[in-house]
Amino acid sequence: METVALSELPPGTVAIVESVHGARDLRRRLLEMGFCNRTMVTAIRRAPLGDPIEFFLRGYYVSLRTEEARCVVVSPIPAASEEERSTPSGLRLRK
Repeated sequence: METVALSELPPGTVAIVESVHGARDLRRRLLEMGFCNRTMVTAIRRAPLGDPIEFFLRGYYVSLRTEEARCVVVSPIPAASEEERSTPSGLRLRK
């Protein structure tokens, strides 16, 4: 699966945290904020000048500077097509 820095996610994209890098204090701070492995995170929006970036995870919103968000490696989850969203899980449509 492709991984990217959290800072590279476009708004509205959902991803799974794969790892957190950086200086010891920054890494600890990010982990304490909830950016732990296998956590789902959504990019919400960027400030007009691009910094900071707002994310949603574990039921709350958090804003990170771009350089902080670069320390979090994520795997984006592909968006479901309209057909997949309207079909109950496990059912396939005949064509």
